[in-house]
Amino acid sequence: MNKAVRFYETGGPEVMRLEDVEVGDPGPGEVRIRHVAVGLNFADTYFRSGLYPAPLPAGLGVEASGVIEAVGEGVASVEVGDRVAYTGSPLGAYSTARVMPAGSLVKLPDSIAFETAAGMMMRGLTSSYLMRRIWPLKAGDTILLHAAAGGVGLIVSQWAKLLGLTVIGTVSSEAKAELARAHGCDHIVFYGREDVGERVRALTGGVGVDVVLDSVGKDTFAGSLRAVRRRGLVVNFGTASGSVPPFDLLQLAMHGSAYVTRPALADYIADPAERAELAGELFGHVAEGRIRIEINQHYALADVQRAHRDLEGRRTTGSSIFVL
Repeated sequence: MNKAVRFYETGGPEVMRLEDVEVGDPGPGEVRIRHVAVGLNFADTYFRSGLYPAPLPAGLGVEASGVIEAVGEGVASVEVGDRVAYTGSPLGAYSTARVMPAGSLVKLPDSIAFETAAGMMMRGLTSSYLMRRIWPLKAGDTILLHAAAGGVGLIVSQWAKLLGLTVIGTVSSEAKAELARAHGCDHIVFYGREDVGERVRALTGGVGVDVVLDSVGKDTFAGSLRAVRRRGLVVNFGTASGSVPPFDLLQLAMHGSAYVTRPALADYIADPAERAELAGELFGHVAEGRIRIEINQHYALADVQRAHRDLEGRRTTGSSIFVL
């Protein structure tokens, strides 16, 4: 019998249940995939808590890797036996097998292991659009990277060094600082005990950084604005501490006519050609060893509640996956 995590009401980790499920045959445009590994992402906690709406009852998870078991009518992009991975809707990746749209899949090269793929699809493609689509970054630019020891942070730091960028990373502990430095951070700011804006200004000779990459949200946004240079960009791409509260747009003028954007990965991988291009560059860097994917936590699906508590308690670094 196949297994899947489901929740019937929003709330804390305790609302999630691991249940027996029936997985049927794929319909037109669909495939059935047998999962090998499943990614754990902070966005999963948003669906579970109700911050992101989902019709209930619902499954969880948007990222996994595995092997195609069956294909429905009209599917020509993949065939039975193909190694594939995906990130994005519909929910339901926390499962041993599932039926899903074939158009969501990316073929995995043999050089990318299943576990590596499950730990990097969302974080890696997020890093890819942040480095390649969000701003014309060039050698010599400086970025501020919040949560530098997290899954996206470790990938972005390595990618940024390939582009010749200077990276200032924020972390919460000495252990995370060591990890961030090992992956390319040039300077560390401890956001729990330092004023991020002041420290960044000191590190940049009072100028500020070209781009701020902020996945934390509510707790860091004010410091991000103080840290960005005149006419620089603040990118809020996550809300680990909560959503950024409403603010007067005049604040942007007061911080040097700064730009602010709130992108979503879905809008950068909606076009199959763009998704393939972003994934191709990511896979190339990983396969050639230019970017290392740090999978530092492994769980069984039965341990899903503990996995979410670890994630929300900031007890994780790098990527986390469920191994099936």
